[in-house]
Amino acid sequence: MKIMMLLNIALLVTLINFGKCKSHSFVVNYDDNSFSKDGQPFRYISGSIHYARVPRGYWDDRLMKMYATGLNAIQVYVPWNFHERSPGRYTFEDNADLVAFLRKANDTGLLVILRPGPYICAEWDMGGLPSWLLKDGVIKLRTMDEDYIQAVDRWMGVLLPKIKPLLYSNGGPIISIQVENEYGSYYACDHDYIRHLKNTFEEALGADAVVLFTTDGANEKNFKCGTLQGLYATVDFVGDISSAFKLQRKFQPQGPLVNSEFYTGWLDHWGQNHSTVTKEKVTDFLDKILAMGASVNMYMFEGGTNFGFWNGANTVYSPQPTSYDYDAPLTEAGDPTDKLMAIRNIIKKYAKVPLIPVPPATQKLAYGQSTMTKVGSLYDVLDKLTPYGPIKSNYPITMEAMQQSFGFIMYRTTIAINVTKATLLDIPGIRDRGYIIINQVPVGIVVRNKPTGLNITASKGDILDIVVENQGRINFGETIADMKGIVGNITLGDTILEGFQIYSLQLDEFVPKISQKFELTWPSPQTQLNVPTLYSGTMPALPPDITEPRDTFLKVSGWTKGQAYINGFNLGRYWPVEGPQVTLYVPATILKRTENFIVLFELESAPCSTEGSCTIEFIDQPILNGTVARGHKIL
Repeated sequence: MKIMMLLNIALLVTLINFGKCKSHSFVVNYDDNSFSKDGQPFRYISGSIHYARVPRGYWDDRLMKMYATGLNAIQVYVPWNFHERSPGRYTFEDNADLVAFLRKANDTGLLVILRPGPYICAEWDMGGLPSWLLKDGVIKLRTMDEDYIQAVDRWMGVLLPKIKPLLYSNGGPIISIQVENEYGSYYACDHDYIRHLKNTFEEALGADAVVLFTTDGANEKNFKCGTLQGLYATVDFVGDISSAFKLQRKFQPQGPLVNSEFYTGWLDHWGQNHSTVTKEKVTDFLDKILAMGASVNMYMFEGGTNFGFWNGANTVYSPQPTSYDYDAPLTEAGDPTDKLMAIRNIIKKYAKVPLIPVPPATQKLAYGQSTMTKVGSLYDVLDKLTPYGPIKSNYPITMEAMQQSFGFIMYRTTIAINVTKATLLDIPGIRDRGYIIINQVPVGIVVRNKPTGLNITASKGDILDIVVENQGRINFGETIADMKGIVGNITLGDTILEGFQIYSLQLDEFVPKISQKFELTWPSPQTQLNVPTLYSGTMPALPPDITEPRDTFLKVSGWTKGQAYINGFNLGRYWPVEGPQVTLYVPATILKRTENFIVLFELESAPCSTEGSCTIEFIDQPILNGTVARGHKIL
């Protein structure tokens, strides 16, 4: 009897465990050409959202809006450089709390398709790869290069253990994980590298613990280089559905049809018009995809914001703006659009949509105008921007060699000869935009991919400063090893300039230390081009009938180019004279009820020539397609 009781208990435990396994399984059903979730056929309808581009305080809001639209999954990139900003030093706090974000997705009822890279593209600086990989300038990215692989393995050794408990097979939301990202588009075509990543993921997560997949554009060369046996091959495209899925079938004969990136909009570049895609085009394409029984991910569902210096760039060098609105179904500020509601109606034809309304847009507020006051020029605060002083080098060295990832760097040398006739100062290695200043007087600008020279005159002993802005590293293609600052020598006529002092300008570290209790001085008269200068002010107070901060948009019309901060938080780059973006998104999550402190680092020229003109304005709607005043003349 006792033996029978033990056998019955063992059988019960076995059945319970079998039930648990069955209730937490997600696999490819090759016989049925489908995914199988908990033993049942499954198709995901997903949307991309980037936690690094959405303020943490709004994660719940955005995820609930996606769920209410009818999505059953989200697709998430993990930007390596957002978490390991210097070698071996990791951050998973605040907006970098990946685990918290994934748990919120799970709590909302959304599955997760995770894309941990190590390369992600995403119009993100260097495609998510850390810039410190370029310190020595001789690394081969996205290959079996020894230095690169050592860094990747160390990072994955930190990341993957955090992911493992969140796999669907372990009770979490992650149903599939992408290995690398559109690797077939990269010139290296190193299958040993993809195989190494596959083995790394399997060893850390379990050989059959999660579906591992690849994504490549609808091109045969891409699939030849980007796919690998043992990794499920998916395609990304918008356009000819039949030919794209035919190509997927050629390399993945059985299993579900999957479009891993169906584009609901498109990215922007400075100096070009804001990209838009009509809701009719989006819904027509989505309808056809879903009618075929395919799984689909909409890229993007919310684009968000390139806060700080995180934007990427494309070739020929064209940096992306601060806004990553993408004309997505949820705006940069997370507001539902007509496109979202149209998508919801299409989804209803093929799947059950939650019987809840899509949450409304967050409340916005036009706070009004703020007067800005000069804090000081670059030279007034140089010792505070570079508290450890300059590095001395006979020739220019890169930002990465200076162990600086983002922002601004200044190269200083003394002119050793008299230059009485206009002579070409040539900086072919400018990366990306250089402000030429002699004896603290600006004389011109040189720009990457444009004429990189400027005719100057100077006297022996004059001080030449070149302030260089890193406008964002290339995120796609063969040239992602995009070193910044000045790459190579500088010549004045036939003379190579030597004897440099190089200053890393620590703007992010300095701005929060600026006190509101400085002596106010009216700015000197503005000219067409001025020395980079800091300005500060305070936002208007909340109206008496509003008790909590609301989202708003910083309008910097009249200002030229620079960086904006509120309460020490780096909102991003402004460049209204170039467009298309005119306003910067200011989330309520960074605002206080009183005394919100604003700092602008204006690089070129401020509208401060007369009293009352030195203002900015906070309005209640974005301007993302403003007039492109200078066309495509300068980037």
